[in-house]
Amino acid sequence: MSPSEALRRRDPERVLYLAVPLTTYRTFFQLEFPQEMVEENRVKIIVYDVENEVIAEWKR
Repeated sequence: MSPSEALRRRDPERVLYLAVPLTTYRTFFQLEFPQEMVEENRVKIIVYDVENEVIAEWKR
């Protein structure tokens, strides 16, 4: 059982987000394969700006 499956069983109402630095989002997550995986698995992403210590975007 994966950690996300275990959490889903224990707390089914909890919403999980993947926190990603802005630079990583602008590079890696713009590639075709990561985009497909995010969409296919309905991954929710919080993009954060490391330098300014703020959330730049919420991707639901």
